[in-house]
Amino acid sequence: MLATNAASAATILHADLDAFYASVEQLLDPSLRGKPIAVGGGVVLAASYEAKVFGVRGGMPGRKACELCPQLIFVGGRFSEYQRLGDAAIRVLDDFTPLVERISIDEAFADVAGCTHLFGPPEEIARKIRRRVKAELGLPISIGVARTKHLAKIASQVAKPDGLVVVEPGTELSFLHELPVSLMWGVGPATKAKLAEIGVETIGQLAHTHSGALQRLIGHAAGQKLAALAWNRDPRRLETHRRAHSAGAQSALGRKPALPHVFVPTLLHLADRVASRLRAKDRPGRTVTVRVRFCDMRAVTRSVTLEQPIQATTMLAEIAEELVRGVLAAHPGEREISLLAISVSHLEESTELQLELPLGLADEKLKPGSRRGLARFGADRAVDKIRKRFGKEAVGYGTVALEAARSVPDEFRELAEKEL
Repeated sequence: MLATNAASAATILHADLDAFYASVEQLLDPSLRGKPIAVGGGVVLAASYEAKVFGVRGGMPGRKACELCPQLIFVGGRFSEYQRLGDAAIRVLDDFTPLVERISIDEAFADVAGCTHLFGPPEEIARKIRRRVKAELGLPISIGVARTKHLAKIASQVAKPDGLVVVEPGTELSFLHELPVSLMWGVGPATKAKLAEIGVETIGQLAHTHSGALQRLIGHAAGQKLAALAWNRDPRRLETHRRAHSAGAQSALGRKPALPHVFVPTLLHLADRVASRLRAKDRPGRTVTVRVRFCDMRAVTRSVTLEQPIQATTMLAEIAEELVRGVLAAHPGEREISLLAISVSHLEESTELQLELPLGLADEKLKPGSRRGLARFGADRAVDKIRKRFGKEAVGYGTVALEAARSVPDEFRELAEKEL
């Protein structure tokens, strides 16, 4: 089977700054170069390659990281520097092509098909980008070049650290099928474990797995998507002006009891993060989704679509709490949870709010246009104004979230958020 892509040459680049946060810290403090470092404290936000050799990974509890690497050095995050240097790296790509799709603070796609007459073939353009980022910013960057976005991203991972991999047409499937499934977009620890149960560990094995078996294992949509990507069928084009279609937040809890005193304050903290983003862009949403991950890495999602879009913090928190209680009621044997997440989708541009008649109904607190809903929204706006003037810690919502939820600084989370 051949890859389906209109382009006849590999012109899509995926550029990814290596161990970005840790690399910035080593750049700014030369005494840290060559040493195992981790950005963070209670939780590892990022690790240098010297630390990764010992098994230290982002998202890992700090205590476990120190057990794996006793000589590990923890440093605080310099978030303004991450933003400055990440922006500067993306501007280097902009100098070669206007077709740049930034997907995070430290990585982006670029299509160079239209500028080879100016700067040379794609491989040479990639080399020039790497040289400039190293010379101008002092940071290592890995680049993958291929005909599809998915394959370019995989190639950049193979190129790490500080390398370049070009996948030429005609060699794509032989390159792809030897690689582990964990390199694929959308294959996390849970999906990887499920695939391993049926003996699928490489992308080639996935490609040759019967579609019915794959869809029964991981679901219809996910099965179809992964099967197509395993054959390098990825028709997506670059989106140079992306806006997020949803806003979400999650909190890793470790192993915590599935009890209200754990999940209620955590959900309020998450709802605060999500709803404040929605209000900042005036983009309320209709569909609320929660994800509950148990300690065996199995995750369950529940969602509800509302009559009117919402962006009030306490309203979102209460809807999320009801959904989580439903998940736990349906899984009475689960005693512990390891992660909670909230997302709001079906976002709308701000519209005139439809007012509700004050009928004293039980669910009025969940209606944005009710008297209580308007009062809640007014309180949120007041909180937003206070925080804008005095900082985010100046005022909260009465319930203090778990320390685990605050172990990752909000500045770090904001760097990863997509534009609404």
